Amino acid sequence: MAWKSRTRSLQVFDTELSADTVEWCPVSSDHDVLACGTYQLHKGVGEDDATPSRTGRLYLFEFRREGPMIPPLTELQRIDTAAILDLKWCHVPVSERPVLGMAAATGELQLFTLSGSQDGGRSLQPLSSLEVGAERLALSLDWSTGRLDSSSDIRVVCSDSAGCVSVLSLAEGALTALSQWKAHDFEAWISAFSYWDTQLLYSGGDDCKLKGWDLRVGPSSPTFTSKRHSMGVCSVHSSPHREHIVATGSYDEQVLLWDGRSMKRPLSETPLGGGVWRLKWHPTNQHLLLAACMHNDFHVLHCQQALEGGEGACPVVASYILHNSLAYGADWSRLSLEDPAPRSPPPAAAAAEEPLAESVGHLRIQYESPTASFDTSLEDDAGRYIPEVAAAAPPPPAAGPPLHPDTDAASVSCLLASCSFYDHMLHVWRWDWTPEEAEPC
Repeated sequence: MAWKSRTRSLQVFDTELSADTVEWCPVSSDHDVLACGTYQLHKGVGEDDATPSRTGRLYLFEFRREGPMIPPLTELQRIDTAAILDLKWCHVPVSERPVLGMAAATGELQLFTLSGSQDGGRSLQPLSSLEVGAERLALSLDWSTGRLDSSSDIRVVCSDSAGCVSVLSLAEGALTALSQWKAHDFEAWISAFSYWDTQLLYSGGDDCKLKGWDLRVGPSSPTFTSKRHSMGVCSVHSSPHREHIVATGSYDEQVLLWDGRSMKRPLSETPLGGGVWRLKWHPTNQHLLLAACMHNDFHVLHCQQALEGGEGACPVVASYILHNSLAYGADWSRLSLEDPAPRSPPPAAAAAEEPLAESVGHLRIQYESPTASFDTSLEDDAGRYIPEVAAAAPPPPAAGPPLHPDTDAASVSCLLASCSFYDHMLHVWRWDWTPEEAEPC
C-alpha cells in the first residue's frame, strides 16, 4: 500500500532566548498544555569577567483550535530561570496535579506543579528543588512513570556535566536523593529509566559510551557498556509499548534500536545526517519514533520492520524542515486532531516546504555545548549543515516502510512541537499520514 505523508506548520513563536526543549503535558486533563525551555550563554568580557553566565526562561502555553485564522497557541506564563537543559512532565498526576521537572544549569533539579485558578487559567508554581552537585550543570532527567504507572513510588533520574547520574524520589511534594555515582568520564548527556523495570537505568555520555545500571545491585559497575556509538551518546528513550526496546541517538548521526536483553548488537542502525539530540516514541503508536537531528531537522521513523526482526535502517516517513537552526527539542502531543487534513498548499507555499538549495559553504559556529565548548562546521547561507566530507554522507533512508494494513491504522494525524536553538523558535505543526487513493482504471 502506498502512503501519503504531509507536515504542515500551524504556528511559530519567537522564544527570544535559544530554545532547546519542548514537552506536551501527558496528563489527560491537560493534554493541551505545552512547556518550552530556553538556554542562553552570556560570555564574559575582559579578564575580570571571564566566567560565562547562563540564563533561561520557562514558557507555558495552551493549544486551542478556534478557527483557521486564529493562532492555536496562547502563552499562559513565562518564568525567568537559570538556563534550562531539559524538561519532562511526570506521566501521572502527583497529588492530583501535573508536575513538570526541569534540569537547570545551576546543577539543580526543579519541580513545578501545574495549578488552576478560579477564572480557569493555569500556571506553574514551584514545588521542590534539589541540587545534584555544585559547579555542574544538570543535563537531563526522566521519570520512572513512562508506562503511566500511578504507583506511589515515583522517582527521577538526572545526569550532569560532571559525568554523574543521580536517582531521586518524590514523596509528599519533596525531592530526596537516593543515590549518585560517577557514570561517565565526561558529560553524561542523557539518563533514562527502563519503563518496564524501573530498577534498570540507561545513561549516555560524551565518552561515547552507552551504559546500563541495575539499582538492586548498586552502581559499583554497569550491567553493560556499549561502544557501538562512535561519538557522544545524547539521547535514550525506553519504549512504553514494547518491553526491552530502547532507542539511542548520538552525535555520530545514528539512531540505534536495541533489545535490552542483548546489548552486544543493535536491532537496527539508521543514519539521519545530523547529531541525534532527542528521541521520543509516539505515545500510542508503537512503531513511530520522533528524532531531533541537530544539523538535519526533525524526522519520524517507522520502526515496525526492525521491531519484527527485519534487517536494514528504519525508513523515514515524515520530515519537518522549516527550522533554520539546530534542531534540539521535539515532542508528540496526545491531543486528538479530528478535523480533516488540510488541503494541498498553493504552489508558493508548497515551494517553501521543499529542501533549500545549497549555496557556497562557509565556516560558522554551529554547535555550542552546555559546557561552553565550541565545534565548527560548514553551513550554507541558509544555515543548513554541509558535511565536511560530502562523499561520506550517509545514504538516504528508504522512502517508505513495508506496512501491514491489517495491523497499522488506516491513517495517522499527529500534533507535534519542536524548537531550534540559535534562531530561538518554537514551532507547532501537524503530520498527516494517509493511504494514497488508488488511481481509477
